Amino acid sequence: MASSALARRDAAVGYTMVAPAVLGALAFVVAPLVAVVWYSLHEWNVLANTFTFAGADNYERMLSDPGLRDSLLASLWFSVGLVVLNISLALLLAVLLNQKLPGTTTFRTFFFSPVVVSLVAWTIVWSFLLQADGGINGFLSLLGVEGPNWLRGETTAMISVIVVQVFKNVGLNMILFLAALQGVPEEVQEAARIDGAGAWRRFRSITLPLISPTLLLVSILTIVGSLEVFAQIAVLTGGGPGSSTTVLVYYLYQQAFRFNDFGYASAISVLLFVIVLVLTLVQWQTRKRWVFHEV
Repeated sequence: MASSALARRDAAVGYTMVAPAVLGALAFVVAPLVAVVWYSLHEWNVLANTFTFAGADNYERMLSDPGLRDSLLASLWFSVGLVVLNISLALLLAVLLNQKLPGTTTFRTFFFSPVVVSLVAWTIVWSFLLQADGGINGFLSLLGVEGPNWLRGETTAMISVIVVQVFKNVGLNMILFLAALQGVPEEVQEAARIDGAGAWRRFRSITLPLISPTLLLVSILTIVGSLEVFAQIAVLTGGGPGSSTTVLVYYLYQQAFRFNDFGYASAISVLLFVIVLVLTLVQWQTRKRWVFHEV
């Protein structure tokens, strides 16, 4: 009897501990998601005060919406550029910091400091630097190079947004990679060195497999973050020139808060959720092929 009462008490304590997390998930994740799906099945115009059931009309509209196709393409270019540059640069910086060279503390602080800076403040500063008469072109003019108006060309605008976002968050991935590199056993590296393996061979055959769990985490976080970018686009380019930097989230914002079409915006939100879910599941399911310690 005593053990039964103790078991019930332990169970009650366990339920009490997890209850806040479960209630929070239901209130702030599940309920909003269900509401968005419900709204996506309606034509909802706040200014006209109309809310009528439309069934799958919003989803059918997406199939023939050229603006949505452009935003998906812009999101693709942005995500590919951001993921490749961010992860590559973060890993390179982490490898350099792991060498324990003089000045690594200052070097680490320099690249990590943008992570803690306000996103809007960071973006506003870059918006001034990237103007036709801004600081970047001023520096280029000292070298005899005439720089473009970075935010007014379709290609240069996308490149500028990607670079600004890379420098904003690369420090976080750098620290994650550095922690993983410092966990690689030195005796394994030494054994490979004695066997005649060069630096690149050791990095490819030993270091990368051992830090692959961190690489998986960084990849998921970076890809999801690249699909949710908004503030940088709003401050730097406003989706322009044309629709060259109108990524999916910014297109969603335009539909909801510029055109007051909240039903269609909700359908786009569902599409974004599905894209993020599918990409995350694909990465998670393929982890067994390349992540160390997975079976």
